Amino acid sequence: MTNADNTLALFQLNQLRASIDNMDAILVHTLAERFKATKEVGKLKALHNMPPADKSREAQQIERLRRLANDAGLDPAFAEKFLSFIVAEVIRHHEQIRSDEAEL
Repeated sequence: MTNADNTLALFQLNQLRASIDNMDAILVHTLAERFKATKEVGKLKALHNMPPADKSREAQQIERLRRLANDAGLDPAFAEKFLSFIVAEVIRHHEQIRSDEAEL
């Protein structure tokens, strides 16, 4: 590999990494917005004594996300694991909100 080839490869690598960094920032900001919305859902559920988890909704969301992932060329199993992780965290937040509301 020549010096010019190495220089070009490093330039391309840096461009790809910058793109990845931008997408990571988008993911973080998108997750923050999602959790703001789910926090409001948790408050509403606590106020109306609804359960923190909704297995039917979760199943629908998993199926929907699997279809979206498949259409986007992403491994549906990975998408399901990712959503399951997020949903578990949302439920934990909802349980905490319910607990906090009970203490008031």
